[in-house]
Amino acid sequence: MEIFHIARAEDWDEAGLGGQYTVSTLDRTLDEVGFIHAARPEQVGIVYDAFYAGKGLDLVLLTIDTDRLDVPWSEDPVGDTTYPHVHGPLAVGAVVDVQPLPDALDGLD
Repeated sequence: MEIFHIARAEDWDEAGLGGQYTVSTLDRTLDEVGFIHAARPEQVGIVYDAFYAGKGLDLVLLTIDTDRLDVPWSEDPVGDTTYPHVHGPLAVGAVVDVQPLPDALDGLD
């Protein structure tokens, strides 16, 4: 299954140096939150609009293959729906595609 994570480009670039990505969401780390926020395709636009739109950030959309994760992940209730969460550092090798935002939003439902 593929899930998605919005990242600042500089945070993703830094992850490439160490082999792991540890940012949960904008300005919050995995250590602070306990998991990395992710989204299904239809949720990416919602997350972008709620937390990132209009901030002038250089963002990328990470496509994560859950079969390549070496840490657990789950779908957890958030309001009236569920969102995927990655429960540990995201290995760079689990990311199968990286696209700049907002361009990547055009290809998602």
